Amino acid sequence: MRSSKSGGAAGSQLAHSGKEDNVPIPVRLWTIHPRYLDARGLVALWREGLLAQKVIAGETRGYTRHPQLARFRQHTEPLQLMAAYLAGVADEAVRRGYRFDQTKIRLSPCLTQLEETRGQLLYEWKHLQVKLRVRDPKLYREIKKLAVPEPHPLFRIIPGEVRVWEKVG
Repeated sequence: MRSSKSGGAAGSQLAHSGKEDNVPIPVRLWTIHPRYLDARGLVALWREGLLAQKVIAGETRGYTRHPQLARFRQHTEPLQLMAAYLAGVADEAVRRGYRFDQTKIRLSPCLTQLEETRGQLLYEWKHLQVKLRVRDPKLYREIKKLAVPEPHPLFRIIPGEVRVWEKVG
């Protein structure tokens, strides 16, 4: 797997675990701000966002019905929304000193914010904490007392439950 500072391509049509067997892993386009992700999570988010951009552009056969893409596809300019999403991830990468290839963002980001529910934000927050408890205990200890995280800059949080497209389980 590449160094966390590479952030290079999402060249394949599937997100992979990084293991030799190339087992696909679920794509997660986090509602939470990328600042809360560990290095591994941030690099994965960049690659998954690039994959999502390809899917929305109709350049892949995989993941075309992925439920997390619904919120982007409902907009009149889904590729511009994805560009805004990727720009938010890239901004966090720059803040950390990572070198993500921002020329892979195809369009100028839109200025529109997507509405997302507080329930979705909090569900993802708990999901991330479970991951970080194992993967990065130090970061987990730093963030665990925060009740409500900031959202990714693309999202404006509104009242509501976990989205119906979320695979809760």
